[in-house]
Amino acid sequence: MVELMSLLEEKRKLVDEKATNYRVNRDNLNVKTKEFTGARNELNSEVRELIQHVREQREIREQMNEIVREKKQARATASDAVRSAKEKLQALKGEPEARDSNDRRRGRDRPETVSSLKKKLARLENDFEMGKFTGKNEKKFFDQARIISRKIKDMQSTDSDSEEAKVASEELRAAMEEQERTHQEVTEAADAAQKAHELMLEWNQEVDRQREKAERAHRELRKSKKEADKAHHFYIVSLRCLHSIQDMLRAMKGAQSGETQSTSSRVEVQDLMSKLLSGETLSTEELMQLQRGD
Repeated sequence: MVELMSLLEEKRKLVDEKATNYRVNRDNLNVKTKEFTGARNELNSEVRELIQHVREQREIREQMNEIVREKKQARATASDAVRSAKEKLQALKGEPEARDSNDRRRGRDRPETVSSLKKKLARLENDFEMGKFTGKNEKKFFDQARIISRKIKDMQSTDSDSEEAKVASEELRAAMEEQERTHQEVTEAADAAQKAHELMLEWNQEVDRQREKAERAHRELRKSKKEADKAHHFYIVSLRCLHSIQDMLRAMKGAQSGETQSTSSRVEVQDLMSKLLSGETLSTEELMQLQRGD
């Protein structure tokens, strides 16, 4: 009997030590689990905020791209207005419009301008000086020269005094200013759209980085939770073994002394054990009482 009690006492101490180690390890792992849970939740919250930033920049980019399309249409309209104003002013000044290569090949006559008339008059005077107009032809020279000079004077007068030409010039100036303004607006909107796109890409990269951190924290959480559950399981098994040894020791001591075993403390220990097995959280004092079995 004595040898058996001595052996049981050694086993009790060994199981008690193991139970203590399992409990301490479980508590430490639970602390780590809470830390990983907090880190994961914080990172997930940051990821949600970053995703919101990505959405905002995407919306800004789409809005600016729509503005770019609108401004390009306005710029095209302004360019058409500039082209029309130039053609109108050229027509009023008698300047030739651009002709295609077929017109040049066919040798069509150009519209008369101040410059072309002056060249024509110079050629006519040169021919006169070279003696090509003699006798009755002199009158022909003077008539032609007078007609050309009158045309030049009329055109110059029209260019300088025509109110319609002044209005056309003002329209051209205004059209060119509008063209420049709309072009500037297109450039600014395009720059804003590009900036929003670049920010969206940066936020996307940050989302990926933070999400990877959150996933690592979640993996560590699951690992520590699994290890904590395992340590808790071994702790429960150790307590059961410990209680069994303690019950045998009490019974043997009671048989030797002839005393009956007190049931009040045993009932309390059983209650604590039931709470622990049902998943309730026990205080440190209750756990120590449970482990002592008193």
